[in-house]
Amino acid sequence: MLHTLAVLVENNPGVLARVSGLFARRAYNIDSLTVCQTENPTLSLMTIVVEGDTQVIQQVIKQLHKLVVVHKVTNLTNESIVDRELALIRVKVRPETRAEILQIVDIFRGRVVDLGRQTLSVEVTGDEQKITAFIRAMKSFGIAELVRTGRIAIVRSEG
Repeated sequence: MLHTLAVLVENNPGVLARVSGLFARRAYNIDSLTVCQTENPTLSLMTIVVEGDTQVIQQVIKQLHKLVVVHKVTNLTNESIVDRELALIRVKVRPETRAEILQIVDIFRGRVVDLGRQTLSVEVTGDEQKITAFIRAMKSFGIAELVRTGRIAIVRSEG
């Protein structure tokens, strides 16, 4: 099962290496990892998606709490959250496929961010399933390049 952890850490050089090193030493694979500065410039938030059973995740959380640079660890797996990913996809286009590709981009609420004679680049945001479905739809046209962020998540507001 995939688990989403929000890890509040000090915003200092080397913190990412220390946290990811903990996972490597324990032979836990990180499915996705995103890091950004928070509203407080001295702190960063890591959103880490890791696969494992409840026991493995509890062990990971205990190990994370032992790191001095970690301020707080929250397991978002069973929380009501809003999560998103971002993908930038360069798709091969021909005059006869351009309209169809643009229609699919519109259906997925994507946005064309660059246009060339033989390719166009599309930005798509959404949950993992939406991004995966869009990529699947573009494969038949030919994907020239694909970059994708990991999951970011925030707990839903009350009421």
